[in-house]
Amino acid sequence: MRSEAIHAALKAATWAPSVHNSQPWTFAVAGEEICVRADADRKLRVGDHAGREMLIGCGAALFNIRTVLRDRGWAPVTRILPDPDRPNLLATVRSGEAVTPDETTRLLSGEIERRRTHRAGFTTLPVPDKLIEALVRQAAAENVKLVPAGDEAALRMLAAATQVAQGARPQDPEVRRWARPPDSPRKDGVPADSYPREPADTGFPQRDYAWGTETDQSNAATGVVAIMTTRGDSREEWIATGQALQRVLLYACAYGVSATFHTQALELPHLREFLREELCSGAYPQMIMRLGFTFDVSRSVRRPLSEVLD
Repeated sequence: MRSEAIHAALKAATWAPSVHNSQPWTFAVAGEEICVRADADRKLRVGDHAGREMLIGCGAALFNIRTVLRDRGWAPVTRILPDPDRPNLLATVRSGEAVTPDETTRLLSGEIERRRTHRAGFTTLPVPDKLIEALVRQAAAENVKLVPAGDEAALRMLAAATQVAQGARPQDPEVRRWARPPDSPRKDGVPADSYPREPADTGFPQRDYAWGTETDQSNAATGVVAIMTTRGDSREEWIATGQALQRVLLYACAYGVSATFHTQALELPHLREFLREELCSGAYPQMIMRLGFTFDVSRSVRRPLSEVLD
């Protein structure tokens, strides 16, 4: 039934990734239409003035809605930014005609609750080139470019930019806002047992959430470094980035590959512009990530649907 598919899609939306697991979204249902809205109270106050990262997270939630509706047999009919007078209304999704889900849809849908953000190093197992090529195609399906950093010069530049950005905000108030101490009952933010107390030396510094747990530091490989870029830098393209990001993450998860995000440099306008000109051929960098294999099973938390459904 359509109503059951809509409920499943809404539940799936809550499992989308977001910066610091801030979960910056709310949803509403009118008949057979789902509204995806940005929750500006959860936007990063320091590093995300324009709401770019907030909209990327909401775009990931939107992709989950689309995927589950199609997996349940209904074509998602999506409108992006449908009402200029309501800027926080990012998209509406209506269940359209009955369809038969394809193999990729079923694959991606099955990974939504299994996918986790990794916050440490990877094993030395190489990510197959064919899988990276497939991830590039997945991003392109959402009109976003995924560019693996294939040469040492690009890797050094990205690592250095991340290190500079991390050093510029050693006491980032947003990190403190979303860090969850051990045994916290909160259903948002970053759990203390989801990252190591001493970050692995991958060349890409992780944010210091202050708590952490003792973990095996033998998994310290950098993995495959990649950048997501768009031709422009509009709100539509930020939402598209979120959809492409989630498509890539779910496809990677299906083959045992996890992702670590490094958005520090993209939160500083001068560094972001430097990377755009020097590394991205004028395209706008929207996400920096590392991809690799890990045997760690991290924990994640999400707010219940009742808290985000108006």
